[in-house]
Amino acid sequence: MIGLEGLGDLRIGQAPPAGGSWAERGAQTSGACRTVSSPRYPGVYAIVSGGKVQRITVGQRSDVKLAEGLGVGATERDVKKWFGGFREEPHKYEKAPAKYLTAPNAASGGPAVRFEIGRDGKVSLIHIGLMPVLAYVEGCS
Repeated sequence: MIGLEGLGDLRIGQAPPAGGSWAERGAQTSGACRTVSSPRYPGVYAIVSGGKVQRITVGQRSDVKLAEGLGVGATERDVKKWFGGFREEPHKYEKAPAKYLTAPNAASGGPAVRFEIGRDGKVSLIHIGLMPVLAYVEGCS
């Protein structure tokens, strides 16, 4: 289960755990930003910037869910039932009705959640993290 604090031993705002299963695996890496993943969580990756986890993304191949039971494949309607006041924004790459649904507290500086809704009206990605990285649309940018 993923929450605002993180996933397993991977914590938002903290360094990836030393000696754990989270490591760079050929994804984006640079001095300023890198992505890490774990074989324990297929379809999940994290963005690390400044040495700390800024965002965790749950993708298509993952069965990780929020405490509310929502995961990839949930309907927009289900998301809005649990998270009614989320800000809607047009999707950068997909035509409407695809969109982003972002927690109203995202700009406050604390961890927040952001859903990507596909043209089929279902969750395609779930992001947990800190702004501005929470809103990145291409990995480290």
